[in-house]
Amino acid sequence: MRFIKFFFIVFTLCFLQSCSQTSLYQSKHYVFGTIVDISIYGESDKKAEEATQAVLKEFTRLHNSLHAWKKSDLTDLNESIAKNKSYRNASAELIEIIKEVKLLEHASGHLFNPAIGELIDYWGFHQDEFNPIHPDQSKIKILVERNPSLDQVRISGSTISSTNPHVKIDLGGYAKGYALDRASKILRDYHIKNALINIGGNIIAIGQHGNKPWRVGIQDPRGSQAIAKLDLLDGWAIGTSGDYQRYFMNDGVRYCHVIHPFTGFPVQDVYSVTVLIEPAQNAGALSDVLSKPLFIGKREDRRAIAEKLNIRHYLIIEDKVISATQTMADRIQFLDVPSQKKNHLEITR
Repeated sequence: MRFIKFFFIVFTLCFLQSCSQTSLYQSKHYVFGTIVDISIYGESDKKAEEATQAVLKEFTRLHNSLHAWKKSDLTDLNESIAKNKSYRNASAELIEIIKEVKLLEHASGHLFNPAIGELIDYWGFHQDEFNPIHPDQSKIKILVERNPSLDQVRISGSTISSTNPHVKIDLGGYAKGYALDRASKILRDYHIKNALINIGGNIIAIGQHGNKPWRVGIQDPRGSQAIAKLDLLDGWAIGTSGDYQRYFMNDGVRYCHVIHPFTGFPVQDVYSVTVLIEPAQNAGALSDVLSKPLFIGKREDRRAIAEKLNIRHYLIIEDKVISATQTMADRIQFLDVPSQKKNHLEITR
C-alpha cells in the first residue's frame, strides 16, 4: 500500500516571480525530514548566501540534537529515563526546551504532550518511512494507562530525570517552530531586513517582500493547491497541523501522525488546523505547538482552548465546515478550490 509521507502545509505563493530575480535569493534544502525554503529579499547574493549557510548550519545542529529516534541528545535522554537513570550534564539549551514544552503541555491541558513517544513509536511514526498497521486496542490501552507526561520530569541543575520510565520525549510538534525562532535571530544578527523562512509549512516573516508584505498560501488538505492566501507581516508566524502530512490508510481509514494522548489513537475527522501567531520571541515555536491542542481537542471545547492559550487567529478545516476566528477570516482571502466547495464557513466570535 502506498502512502503520502508529507506535503507542504503552508507554502509561499508564486507571487515571488513578480519581482526581479536579482533582488530575491532563494535556497531550498532538506532538513528535519522536510523541505526548508529560505527567501531573502534586497541583499547581495554573497550576503544572502552567507546568512543562509549560517541558518542551515544551525538547522543541522538542531536536527542532530533533537531527533526523536536517530541518535541525538534527545534519544540519549530518553534512554536514561527508560533505565530509571538520571541524565547528567544536559545542555542549557535542552533544559530550557524541556522547561518550555513542559509549560506548554500543562497550559494545553495535556492535549499537547511531547512525552508520548512510546505511542508515536507504536503507530510507526518513528521512522522515515512507515507502513500501515492493524491497531491492537489492548496494547494502546496499556500505553495510555502508563500516563507519560512532562509533569513527571525533574530538572536539577544540569541533571534531568523522570519519575515515570515510560516518558519518551518527542519534540516533533515543537522543534521546527523552535528552529524558525533560531533562524530569525540569526538572520537579524546578519542584518537581513527582509526574509521568509519556511520549514515544511511552518513559516516566519522578517520585514517584507519589496513594497509588499510576504504572501503565503494555506494548503487545501484534500488537494494540491492553496485554499486561501494571506499576508504575513514582519515577525508574524504561521503553522498548520494536518492529517495529510504523515499518514497511512488501512481498511479505508486514515491514520495520521497526530496522536490523541488520552485515547492513544490518531485524530480523525479534522483535516487541518492553521494558527497565525503575532510577533513574540517564541512566535515560531508557538506556531508549531498551538495548532495541536485545537486539532486534538473536542469541537465544543475549541473556543475555551483558544482563549486559554491566547490563540486569536485560527482556521480549522473539516469535512463539511471551515471555521475561523473573525480576526483570521479578516486576514485571509479564500480561493476557488473545487474540493472545498461543499464546505461552509463558520465564524468563531
